[in-house]
Amino acid sequence: MSLEGKRRSGRRPYGRLRRVGDYLALAVAALLYVLPALYLVIGSFKPSDEVLDGFAGLVPTHLSVDNYERVFESLSSESTGYFWQFMAVSLTVTAVVVVGGLLVNSMAGYALSRLRWRGRDAVFAVVLLLMLVPFESVAVPLFYLFNDQRNTLGILALPFIANAFSVYQFHAFFSGVPHSIEEAARIDGAGPWRTFFSIIIPMSRPVFASVAILTFLTQWGAFLWPVLMISDPSVRPLPLEMSVFQGQEPPDWGQILAFGVLLVAPVLVMFVVFQRWFVQGVASSAVRG
Repeated sequence: MSLEGKRRSGRRPYGRLRRVGDYLALAVAALLYVLPALYLVIGSFKPSDEVLDGFAGLVPTHLSVDNYERVFESLSSESTGYFWQFMAVSLTVTAVVVVGGLLVNSMAGYALSRLRWRGRDAVFAVVLLLMLVPFESVAVPLFYLFNDQRNTLGILALPFIANAFSVYQFHAFFSGVPHSIEEAARIDGAGPWRTFFSIIIPMSRPVFASVAILTFLTQWGAFLWPVLMISDPSVRPLPLEMSVFQGQEPPDWGQILAFGVLLVAPVLVMFVVFQRWFVQGVASSAVRG
Protein backbone atom coordinates (compact mmCIF):
# COMPACT_ATOMS: atom_id res chain seq x y z
CA MET A 1 0.00 0.00 0.00
CA SER A 2 1.29 3.42 -0.91
CA LEU A 3 1.99 6.10 1.65
CA GLU A 4 -1.00 8.13 0.44
CA GLY A 5 -3.27 5.09 0.78
CA LYS A 6 -2.09 4.50 4.34
CA ARG A 7 -2.86 8.12 5.20
CA ARG A 8 -6.36 7.86 3.79
CA SER A 9 -7.08 4.58 5.61
CA GLY A 10 -5.84 6.15 8.83
CA ARG A 11 -8.18 9.09 8.39
CA ARG A 12 -11.31 6.98 7.85
CA PRO A 13 -11.83 5.84 11.48
CA TYR A 14 -11.25 9.40 12.67
CA GLY A 15 -13.69 10.73 10.10
CA ARG A 16 -16.34 8.19 11.10
CA LEU A 17 -15.93 8.99 14.79
CA ARG A 18 -16.22 12.68 14.05
CA ARG A 19 -19.38 12.11 12.03
CA VAL A 20 -20.88 10.02 14.85
CA GLY A 21 -19.99 12.78 17.32
CA ASP A 22 -21.63 15.39 15.08
CA TYR A 23 -24.82 13.37 14.83
CA LEU A 24 -24.90 12.82 18.60
CA ALA A 25 -24.45 16.54 19.23
CA LEU A 26 -27.23 17.36 16.76
CA ALA A 27 -29.49 14.74 18.34
CA VAL A 28 -28.94 16.18 21.82
CA ALA A 29 -29.58 19.71 20.56
CA ALA A 30 -32.76 18.58 18.76
CA LEU A 31 -33.94 16.81 21.91
CA LEU A 32 -33.45 19.95 23.98
CA TYR A 33 -35.58 21.90 21.53
CA VAL A 34 -38.27 19.23 21.09
CA LEU A 35 -38.80 18.29 24.76
CA PRO A 36 -40.50 21.55 25.81
CA ALA A 37 -42.83 21.35 22.80
CA LEU A 38 -43.69 17.72 23.59
CA TYR A 39 -44.31 18.66 27.21
CA LEU A 40 -46.62 21.45 26.08
CA VAL A 41 -48.66 19.26 23.72
CA ILE A 42 -48.89 16.19 25.96
CA GLY A 43 -49.62 18.27 29.06
CA SER A 44 -52.47 20.05 27.29
CA PHE A 45 -54.32 16.70 27.08
CA LYS A 46 -53.63 15.61 30.68
CA PRO A 47 -55.44 16.46 33.94
CA SER A 48 -54.02 19.54 35.66
CA ASP A 49 -52.83 17.58 38.69
CA GLU A 50 -50.58 15.47 36.42
CA VAL A 51 -49.04 18.29 34.41
CA LEU A 52 -46.37 19.46 36.86
CA ASP A 53 -44.83 16.03 37.43
CA GLY A 54 -41.43 16.68 35.87
CA PHE A 55 -40.42 14.17 33.24
CA ALA A 56 -43.44 12.06 34.17
CA GLY A 57 -45.49 14.75 32.44
CA LEU A 58 -44.09 13.47 29.14
CA VAL A 59 -45.81 10.10 29.60
CA PRO A 60 -49.05 10.19 27.54
CA THR A 61 -51.54 8.86 30.11
CA HIS A 62 -55.16 9.90 30.88
CA LEU A 63 -55.40 11.96 27.70
CA SER A 64 -58.54 13.91 26.84
CA VAL A 65 -59.65 17.16 25.20
CA ASP A 66 -61.28 18.47 28.40
CA ASN A 67 -58.71 21.26 28.81
CA TYR A 68 -59.47 22.64 25.35
CA GLU A 69 -63.21 22.51 25.96
CA ARG A 70 -62.79 24.36 29.25
CA VAL A 71 -60.66 27.07 27.63
CA PHE A 72 -63.39 27.77 25.09
CA GLU A 73 -66.09 27.60 27.79
CA SER A 74 -64.26 30.04 30.07
CA LEU A 75 -63.84 32.53 27.20
CA SER A 76 -67.37 32.59 25.87
CA SER A 77 -69.12 35.57 27.46
CA GLU A 78 -69.15 39.35 27.38
CA SER A 79 -67.47 39.57 30.77
CA THR A 80 -64.52 37.34 29.87
CA GLY A 81 -64.37 38.02 26.16
CA TYR A 82 -64.48 35.44 23.39
CA PHE A 83 -61.58 33.28 22.33
CA TRP A 84 -62.39 33.73 18.65
CA GLN A 85 -62.32 37.50 19.19
CA PHE A 86 -58.81 37.44 20.65
CA MET A 87 -57.69 35.14 17.83
CA ALA A 88 -59.24 37.46 15.23
CA VAL A 89 -57.42 40.48 16.68
CA SER A 90 -54.06 38.69 16.55
CA LEU A 91 -54.67 37.39 13.03
CA THR A 92 -55.78 40.80 11.76
CA VAL A 93 -52.89 42.74 13.28
CA THR A 94 -50.32 40.14 12.24
CA ALA A 95 -51.68 39.98 8.68
CA VAL A 96 -51.50 43.78 8.36
CA VAL A 97 -47.92 43.84 9.65
CA VAL A 98 -46.80 40.95 7.43
CA VAL A 99 -48.45 42.14 4.21
CA GLY A 100 -47.66 45.80 4.80
CA GLY A 101 -44.12 44.96 5.85
CA LEU A 102 -43.49 42.85 2.75
CA LEU A 103 -44.60 45.71 0.53
CA VAL A 104 -42.85 48.58 2.35
CA ASN A 105 -39.63 46.80 3.28
CA SER A 106 -39.19 45.12 -0.11
CA MET A 107 -39.53 48.46 -1.91
CA ALA A 108 -37.05 50.02 0.52
CA GLY A 109 -34.61 47.14 0.05
CA TYR A 110 -34.94 47.39 -3.74
CA ALA A 111 -34.36 51.15 -3.72
CA LEU A 112 -31.30 50.77 -1.50
CA SER A 113 -29.76 47.92 -3.50
CA ARG A 114 -30.67 48.57 -7.15
CA LEU A 115 -31.44 52.26 -7.64
CA ARG A 116 -28.86 55.04 -7.80
CA TRP A 117 -29.70 58.19 -5.85
CA ARG A 118 -27.92 60.71 -3.68
CA GLY A 119 -27.64 59.77 -0.03
CA ARG A 120 -28.37 56.07 -0.60
CA ASP A 121 -25.34 54.85 1.34
CA ALA A 122 -26.12 57.16 4.26
CA VAL A 123 -29.71 55.89 4.45
CA PHE A 124 -28.51 52.28 4.35
CA ALA A 125 -26.08 53.04 7.18
CA VAL A 126 -29.01 54.38 9.22
CA VAL A 127 -30.92 51.16 8.50
CA LEU A 128 -27.98 49.12 9.80
CA LEU A 129 -27.81 51.26 12.93
CA LEU A 130 -31.54 50.84 13.55
CA MET A 131 -31.03 47.07 13.59
CA LEU A 132 -28.99 47.56 16.77
CA VAL A 133 -31.74 49.49 18.58
CA PRO A 134 -34.01 47.17 20.64
CA PHE A 135 -37.69 47.95 20.64
CA GLU A 136 -37.74 48.13 24.44
CA SER A 137 -35.58 51.27 24.30
CA VAL A 138 -38.15 53.17 22.20
CA ALA A 139 -41.36 51.63 23.58
CA VAL A 140 -41.93 54.32 26.21
CA PRO A 141 -41.35 57.27 23.80
CA LEU A 142 -43.73 55.62 21.32
CA PHE A 143 -46.26 55.16 24.12
CA TYR A 144 -46.34 58.90 24.81
CA LEU A 145 -46.31 59.71 21.09
CA PHE A 146 -49.35 57.55 20.32
CA ASN A 147 -51.10 57.80 23.67
CA ASP A 148 -54.26 59.22 22.06
CA GLN A 149 -54.48 56.17 19.76
CA ARG A 150 -54.64 53.57 22.51
CA ASN A 151 -57.07 50.62 22.29
CA THR A 152 -57.16 50.56 18.50
CA LEU A 153 -56.13 47.84 16.07
CA GLY A 154 -54.14 50.31 14.00
CA ILE A 155 -51.78 51.23 16.83
CA LEU A 156 -50.92 47.55 17.33
CA ALA A 157 -49.71 47.27 13.73
CA LEU A 158 -48.47 50.72 12.67
CA PRO A 159 -45.09 50.84 14.50
CA PHE A 160 -44.03 47.42 13.15
CA ILE A 161 -44.73 47.61 9.41
CA ALA A 162 -41.37 49.23 8.60
CA ASN A 163 -38.58 47.04 9.93
CA ALA A 164 -34.85 47.61 9.53
CA PHE A 165 -33.94 43.91 9.63
CA SER A 166 -36.47 43.09 6.91
CA VAL A 167 -35.10 45.91 4.76
CA TYR A 168 -31.62 44.46 5.22
CA GLN A 169 -32.81 40.97 4.23
CA PHE A 170 -34.38 42.29 1.04
CA HIS A 171 -31.32 44.41 0.33
CA ALA A 172 -29.03 41.36 0.66
CA PHE A 173 -31.19 39.27 -1.65
CA PHE A 174 -31.74 41.93 -4.31
CA SER A 175 -28.03 42.70 -4.38
CA GLY A 176 -27.43 39.21 -5.79
CA VAL A 177 -29.90 39.58 -8.67
CA PRO A 178 -28.02 39.89 -12.01
CA HIS A 179 -28.12 43.39 -13.46
CA SER A 180 -28.72 41.91 -16.90
CA ILE A 181 -32.33 41.17 -15.90
CA GLU A 182 -33.05 44.83 -15.22
CA GLU A 183 -31.17 45.92 -18.32
CA ALA A 184 -33.31 43.61 -20.46
CA ALA A 185 -36.46 44.99 -18.83
CA ARG A 186 -35.26 48.54 -19.42
CA ILE A 187 -34.69 47.77 -23.12
CA ASP A 188 -38.27 46.49 -23.32
CA GLY A 189 -39.47 49.83 -21.94
CA ALA A 190 -40.13 48.81 -18.32
CA GLY A 191 -39.52 51.43 -15.65
CA PRO A 192 -38.43 50.78 -12.04
CA TRP A 193 -41.98 50.16 -10.80
CA ARG A 194 -42.88 47.68 -13.52
CA THR A 195 -39.50 45.96 -13.20
CA PHE A 196 -39.96 45.57 -9.47
CA PHE A 197 -43.54 44.27 -9.49
CA SER A 198 -43.43 42.22 -12.70
CA ILE A 199 -39.90 40.79 -12.64
CA ILE A 200 -38.15 41.15 -9.27
CA ILE A 201 -41.02 40.08 -7.00
CA PRO A 202 -41.91 36.85 -8.91
CA MET A 203 -38.28 35.68 -8.74
CA SER A 204 -37.86 36.60 -5.06
CA ARG A 205 -40.29 34.20 -3.40
CA PRO A 206 -37.63 32.68 -1.08
CA VAL A 207 -36.76 36.00 0.57
CA PHE A 208 -40.42 37.02 0.74
CA ALA A 209 -41.23 33.72 2.48
CA SER A 210 -38.31 34.14 4.91
CA VAL A 211 -39.31 37.68 5.82
CA ALA A 212 -42.98 36.71 6.11
CA ILE A 213 -42.26 33.86 8.51
CA LEU A 214 -39.86 35.87 10.68
CA THR A 215 -42.26 38.83 10.78
CA PHE A 216 -45.16 36.54 11.62
CA LEU A 217 -43.21 34.93 14.47
CA THR A 218 -42.18 38.28 15.92
CA GLN A 219 -45.56 39.94 15.62
CA TRP A 220 -47.66 36.95 16.68
CA GLY A 221 -45.85 36.74 20.00
CA ALA A 222 -45.67 40.51 20.60
CA PHE A 223 -46.45 41.28 24.23
CA LEU A 224 -44.78 44.47 25.47
CA TRP A 225 -46.51 46.86 23.07
CA PRO A 226 -50.04 45.44 23.66
CA VAL A 227 -49.44 45.65 27.43
CA LEU A 228 -48.66 49.36 27.07
CA MET A 229 -51.38 50.28 24.58
CA ILE A 230 -54.33 47.95 25.18
CA SER A 231 -56.70 48.01 28.13
CA ASP A 232 -59.92 47.27 26.25
CA PRO A 233 -60.60 43.48 26.17
CA SER A 234 -62.32 43.79 22.77
CA VAL A 235 -58.98 44.61 21.08
CA ARG A 236 -56.80 42.38 23.22
CA PRO A 237 -54.49 40.09 21.18
CA LEU A 238 -54.03 36.44 22.03
CA PRO A 239 -50.63 36.65 23.86
CA LEU A 240 -51.95 39.38 26.15
CA GLU A 241 -55.11 37.41 26.84
CA MET A 242 -53.01 34.36 27.69
CA SER A 243 -51.19 36.36 30.38
CA VAL A 244 -54.57 37.38 31.82
CA PHE A 245 -55.82 33.80 31.59
CA GLN A 246 -52.70 32.47 33.31
CA GLY A 247 -53.00 35.01 36.12
CA GLN A 248 -56.35 33.65 37.28
CA GLU A 249 -56.38 32.00 40.69
CA PRO A 250 -56.01 29.13 41.19
CA PRO A 251 -54.04 28.45 37.99
CA ASP A 252 -55.25 25.47 35.98
CA TRP A 253 -52.07 24.30 34.27
CA GLY A 254 -53.80 21.87 31.96
CA GLN A 255 -55.92 24.68 30.53
CA ILE A 256 -52.90 27.00 30.39
CA LEU A 257 -50.97 24.49 28.31
CA ALA A 258 -54.00 23.97 26.06
CA PHE A 259 -54.14 27.75 25.58
CA GLY A 260 -50.44 27.64 24.72
CA VAL A 261 -51.01 25.00 22.04
CA LEU A 262 -53.78 27.12 20.51
CA LEU A 263 -51.41 30.08 20.54
CA VAL A 264 -48.61 28.14 18.81
CA ALA A 265 -50.77 26.35 16.22
CA PRO A 266 -51.03 29.25 13.71
CA VAL A 267 -47.23 29.64 13.78
CA LEU A 268 -46.77 25.98 12.86
CA VAL A 269 -49.31 26.29 10.04
CA MET A 270 -47.50 29.37 8.74
CA PHE A 271 -44.16 27.58 8.74
CA VAL A 272 -45.50 24.43 7.06
CA VAL A 273 -47.07 26.48 4.26
CA PHE A 274 -43.93 28.51 3.52
CA GLN A 275 -41.15 26.19 4.69
CA ARG A 276 -39.91 25.28 1.20
CA TRP A 277 -39.32 28.90 0.23
CA PHE A 278 -38.05 29.70 3.71
CA VAL A 279 -35.33 27.05 3.44
CA GLN A 280 -34.43 28.30 -0.04
CA GLY A 281 -34.16 31.86 1.27
CA VAL A 282 -31.93 30.85 4.17
CA ALA A 283 -29.74 28.73 1.88
CA SER A 284 -29.37 31.49 -0.70
CA SER A 285 -28.50 34.01 2.01
CA ALA A 286 -25.86 31.64 3.38
CA VAL A 287 -24.33 31.16 -0.07
CA ARG A 288 -24.19 34.93 -0.63
CA GLY A 289 -22.68 35.45 2.81
